[in-house]
Amino acid sequence: MSSAFRKSIVAVLTFGGGAALLCILSFIHINQGSVQIPTTTILEAIFAPQDTLAHHTVRVLRMPRALMGILAGGALAVAGVILQTVTKNPLSSASTLGIHSGTYFAVVFSTVFFPAALFGNGIIVAFIGGIITFLIVFLLSGGNRATPVRMVLAGMIVTFLFSSLTSVLQIFYENETAGLFLWGSGTLVQNDWSGVIFSWPFITVGLLVLLTLSFRLDTLSLGDDVAVALGQNVNIVKFISITAAVMLTSVTVAVVGPIGFVGLVAPHIIKLIGYRKHLPLVTASFIWGANVLLFADILARIIDPSFSELPVGAITALIGAPWLIWLVLRMKKASYGEENAAVMAGKASAGMPLKIIVPALIGLIAVTMFVSLASGNYGFEPMVMLQALFGDSNEFMKNLIIDLRLPRSLVALLSGMVLAVSGLIFQGVLRNPLADPSVIGITSGAGVGALLTMLVFGVSAVWIPAGAMVGAMVFFIFVMVLAIRAEFQPTILALLGIGVSAFGSAIIQILVVSADLNVTSALTWLSGTTYAKGWTELLNYLIWPVVILFPILLVRMRVLDTLSLGDDTAKGLGLKVMASRFQLAFLATLLAAFSVAAVGAIGFVGLIAPHLARLLVGPSNQRLLPVTILIGGALLVLADLLSRTLLAPNEIPSGILVAIIGAPYFLWLMKKRA
Repeated sequence: MSSAFRKSIVAVLTFGGGAALLCILSFIHINQGSVQIPTTTILEAIFAPQDTLAHHTVRVLRMPRALMGILAGGALAVAGVILQTVTKNPLSSASTLGIHSGTYFAVVFSTVFFPAALFGNGIIVAFIGGIITFLIVFLLSGGNRATPVRMVLAGMIVTFLFSSLTSVLQIFYENETAGLFLWGSGTLVQNDWSGVIFSWPFITVGLLVLLTLSFRLDTLSLGDDVAVALGQNVNIVKFISITAAVMLTSVTVAVVGPIGFVGLVAPHIIKLIGYRKHLPLVTASFIWGANVLLFADILARIIDPSFSELPVGAITALIGAPWLIWLVLRMKKASYGEENAAVMAGKASAGMPLKIIVPALIGLIAVTMFVSLASGNYGFEPMVMLQALFGDSNEFMKNLIIDLRLPRSLVALLSGMVLAVSGLIFQGVLRNPLADPSVIGITSGAGVGALLTMLVFGVSAVWIPAGAMVGAMVFFIFVMVLAIRAEFQPTILALLGIGVSAFGSAIIQILVVSADLNVTSALTWLSGTTYAKGWTELLNYLIWPVVILFPILLVRMRVLDTLSLGDDTAKGLGLKVMASRFQLAFLATLLAAFSVAAVGAIGFVGLIAPHLARLLVGPSNQRLLPVTILIGGALLVLADLLSRTLLAPNEIPSGILVAIIGAPYFLWLMKKRA
């Protein structure tokens, strides 16, 4: 078979086959619905419409939804192609670079505070949010010198930050943001043709602009120096291309919400076929992006035949997260980082003696807890608190402080300690300075297990922690298998963690919508909260890991020090490296599962606490353990105090506060370890 003939076959399958598949999926999509309509009636409604209810259902509800899926999927795929070319990052897309979270936050923020700015489906607001988010990620990751890893990690952390801020707005302004939860998860639901009529001109213009620039983008993909040598104005091409890509993303977000991973999956399908030139790449990506999104929406309605509308964004994440994991493993040979890099945070540490730092941290925790117990809706009342604890006080104040505030503060203290130790162990075991139960997916696995248990067995003190542990263990085994495949390269594991977390979060989204949980309570639980936590959570979930697992880890800390020297050195010292890794990671997973069972999915404590401890006392894990425990506890007690008092009588979930504190720290840490 000649090369030309083979290329012709590939082109026919890519474009002709893609278009044929799109027609088939469109027909299947239109044929789905809560009301069964015969195929002949659907064909009549499309080609020979009459004034009947069935024909109106097809033409006014189902056809706009299918066409919106085609436009949105194609636009997101084309945006992904452009972002990958301009950033020279094969992992770029609107979701991995945080653009979706920025546009979503901008729309929610305007809905609450500037509703007049939401004219034209809020496209201007979404566009501004998307452009600002891209610039933040691009600059924080190093601009033109950014590596794929740094850019995706910056996108991940900016996504965490904007998602936390969005959750705060949705929780406190529930009435103003009513209806935005499903839209915020991505949905193709259309009640008329208005969404299609609004979006198609913008998408058409953006597509035509990028097709016009396709030859310049071909030159740009050879490198900036080559493009400049060929007389191209690189900055102008990049500016126009990024503006068009963000506009395509903003239009889709304005109409159907943030739908992730389509811009990652579709372009790579076309690149795997062998296309590199932008004219066929953009065209084919549009067709296959539409196929991916229509297929995801069909799959959503197959999974939930009750047609209660699963968010299609969660389904694309279920498809796209494994794709991201496969893509990262496939690109493993790229220079992402040193295979045997030891975990050290920062260039130097203060090297403070434990006899100073430990009492200082205990004093900080004691002061914070004192303020927490004495603070409430009536302000700071230390004397009332002391009387309730040690003297004569009315029964109401005694119950308030002893039965509500005290156990809640203790829950925050022990949860923070447990999460901090879990993060310390994962960082050492995976040789990944960015490891944390939430970052590598363990927390989302525990959340999946806990939610599944709640749906099957109801809210039970016995089954929820068991479900959280099972979920955490399943995800732990998956992460460790991936870690072995990635040869424990730290940066590869960070990227794989994004995929695992996205997969778990997608399942959680589907469960929340399927169970028809109250949006505010669901967001609060998913963000992690110490609200209404008491003696039950303390005694059932948190005492045991502190009493049983902490002493075991104290004995095993020397093993973690040995592992940090690298595999070859550890083996030379007689350590069974793989067995030690699995044992320690298993204990860290147990800790994370207990914490999720008690307070939900609180992230970043396991990232921040170990690094602050290293800056204070150095890299020795035996010295790190007590300091990390105390910093983690202090951090969550402080977050719990602020969550109750900042906007009293309203309350911010503690997990959101920690994320708002942790996101800038994460970005600083990434910049410091460039």
